[in-house]
Amino acid sequence: MLEIQNLAVDYGSIAALHDVSLKVETGQIVTLIGANGAGKTTTLRTVSGLLKAQRGSIWYEGEEITNQPPHKIVTRGISQVPEGRMIFANLTVRENLLMGAYPRKDRQSLGTDFDFVFGIFPRLKERAKQVAGTLSGGEQQMLAISRALMSKPRCLMLDEPSLGIAPILVKTIFQKIVEINQSLGITILLVEQNATRALQIGHLACLLVNGTTLFQGTAKALLEHRELGKLYLGLTVPQPASEDQ
Repeated sequence: MLEIQNLAVDYGSIAALHDVSLKVETGQIVTLIGANGAGKTTTLRTVSGLLKAQRGSIWYEGEEITNQPPHKIVTRGISQVPEGRMIFANLTVRENLLMGAYPRKDRQSLGTDFDFVFGIFPRLKERAKQVAGTLSGGEQQMLAISRALMSKPRCLMLDEPSLGIAPILVKTIFQKIVEINQSLGITILLVEQNATRALQIGHLACLLVNGTTLFQGTAKALLEHRELGKLYLGLTVPQPASEDQ
């Protein structure tokens, strides 16, 4: 569905991405992980058209979309839930959801889609008329995900969905990510600092180090990789038991 080839992105004179390549298969959850500053958010923002690529290419469903405007990327079926949620704090929950549906022409089906997102996140239905800025961090993350779903994406990109959320709600958010993927077949590209949790729900994984792809393979393989896990992810991979134990 989505393929990034040898992507390079600069912030002025600073090279943020040097050589990032990544494949995202239809219907899968792909986790993009790495330390702070590795280039994860920059990769998502470049796919979304918010940043310009200096080199390399981005392909979506067989067509090149490199450096296309963000509004065209959304109408093609890619939606991003940004880091920090970035909801419209002065609007109600319902108004935020309507903003997510802004590019759509099939306005007659919005009622069904409201029912759908409220089915995934019942708490939002209870707060539909509440000003979004008064929601808890976890509720705001639910709203940010729901707002993206209102554009009816085929590919959903999530940037740090667990950031700033109470631990009890983090589990719920990840359960909902899996539900969205499995029940709707929506492809998900997930950026997440909580490497262990992200790899546990992902099908494939991509590890970025200093703006370069260091590893791409199954999430299970990366989760069990002693050297990479210890050096770059802070993971402690258990040693196998010896034969004489």
